[in-house]
Amino acid sequence: MAAAGDSSGSSVRKRRVGSGKTESELADSSGGEPGADSGEDAEEERGLPSLRTGTYWLTRIVLLRSVAFIYLVAFSVAFNQNKQLIGERGLMPCKDYLNSVKRYVGGRIGTAAFAYTPSILWLLDWSDMDANLDGIALAGMTLSAFVLVTGMANMVVMVTLWVLYHSLVGVGQQVCFHALTISWESQLLETGFLAIFLCPVWTLSQVPRRCPPSLICLWTFRWLIVRIMLGAGLIKIRGDKCWRDLTCMDYHYETQPVPNPMSYYMHHSPWWFHRFETFSNHLIELLFPLFTFLGRRMRMFNGATQILFQVVLIVSGNLSFLNWLTIVPSLASFDDAALAFLFNSRGGAKKAALEMQNEDSAGRTPKPTKGMLMRWVVNISLGVLIGCLSVPVVMNLFSSKQVMNTSFDPLRIVNTYGAFGSITKERTEVIFQGTLSPDPKDPEALWEEYQFLCKPGDVYRRPCLISPYHYRLDWLMWFAAFQTYEQSEWVIHIAGRLLSNDSAVLSLLDHNPFRGGEPPRWVRGEHFRYKFSQPGSASAAEGKWWLRKRIGAYFPPVDLEGLRGYFQSRSWPHPHLKPNRS
Repeated sequence: MAAAGDSSGSSVRKRRVGSGKTESELADSSGGEPGADSGEDAEEERGLPSLRTGTYWLTRIVLLRSVAFIYLVAFSVAFNQNKQLIGERGLMPCKDYLNSVKRYVGGRIGTAAFAYTPSILWLLDWSDMDANLDGIALAGMTLSAFVLVTGMANMVVMVTLWVLYHSLVGVGQQVCFHALTISWESQLLETGFLAIFLCPVWTLSQVPRRCPPSLICLWTFRWLIVRIMLGAGLIKIRGDKCWRDLTCMDYHYETQPVPNPMSYYMHHSPWWFHRFETFSNHLIELLFPLFTFLGRRMRMFNGATQILFQVVLIVSGNLSFLNWLTIVPSLASFDDAALAFLFNSRGGAKKAALEMQNEDSAGRTPKPTKGMLMRWVVNISLGVLIGCLSVPVVMNLFSSKQVMNTSFDPLRIVNTYGAFGSITKERTEVIFQGTLSPDPKDPEALWEEYQFLCKPGDVYRRPCLISPYHYRLDWLMWFAAFQTYEQSEWVIHIAGRLLSNDSAVLSLLDHNPFRGGEPPRWVRGEHFRYKFSQPGSASAAEGKWWLRKRIGAYFPPVDLEGLRGYFQSRSWPHPHLKPNRS
């Protein structure tokens, strides 16, 4: 009843007082009630009742739909790519990973196995792991689509979504959840966990009368956005020198993992604009989050600023659903009065929320039931849990050895966040090439290039626009480019799959130069330095988005026979040559 109680002290009916003004007019003139804004006044002038501040019925609907949208995207990515990455014949089969965990914990599937890798895959039949992965993803897509469309959810639905996604993250390994990507996977799990406590246990209703949104739960969302932004800001200040001398944005748009078309133009902005961007970034990440604790107006200012900041990041790069997800906890900064414009004024949830306010004002609040009291205990317990789990996270924030994108508990309920503490100053790419020549050293050998779905390759190809979707393999290739193939052995695994004309790996690529013909005899990796072309230059006039220069070999030419021992030493199944239909 906490949310409803916030607004019980004021009445939706205007009563005249001694001065001749209404109570709401006095509140506006004195600044005492920080709720009425021009949008509410306009509604009153049209003869429509307006929602007061301090209740969060509509906020809950917006939060649930937003979380559901992110889940839907995440499960869609899993459905389309997990089989190729961690399926039966994936680059790193999750069955092998689960077996290794099982051996590590003593050969039994028990509490230790679930603690090490929380996943319902432990309980399923492993004879067809592809079907298991598809089933989890499809179930998640179905449930999240239901919540997104209807705006209704209960604890059962939200717990199920959380468990399903946890099950995929737990077995994703390097090829699915590498370094920076783990930040948004953990962030989705934390956000999804908090969303569970927005809902009634069983009831499916947009506005469940006996389960008002908990202020404690809303504050856990607000605490989340504070930690996300402070973590990101502090890791930058403590990290790369370019964040302190305000030059990081000179490089970011060109060297970020997967640029989009707008990145090209943002990169070529004037130097002073890049300085302004970097300075603004520090304000938004280090100062504005503290406004959360300074009352409704300042909290809403921070919420609006954070949302605008994330929109700018969405427009200027392909960071999967990370920025979309970061918008979600910022929405908890707004109450029903602020979000009312998103809803139909003549009925539905907005009408129901207004009726709730009227009933509370008239003193017709439902008497507390045993279930409501139990829910109050649950809400208090949530606050205590998040508070306790936040202790090491806060200590990490204040530590000079701050670690980003880490969890201190196996369920990833409260995590540390941060991104781009270091900025790469040059962009390098690994380009796979294949040849039909029997001799890879023949100077006359024709080497043809494979193209990925989104990452830079062909200099004439426009950067893609895919956010909030995500191509995991393209993202991994960005990491591989500033490592060696010995550090990223899965790169050689890809080469072997290309030599064998493997349809699973080829489905993750945009262009196979050997489509419809003989597969390559040899595959190699070449290392290139990439730069955006200059607008108005001769290269740009030719249609080149990129300029590139060869650095050298990334890995030497390999063939199927030569890889046999390499694959056997790592217990990888040796690729078998297949007819080329891809």
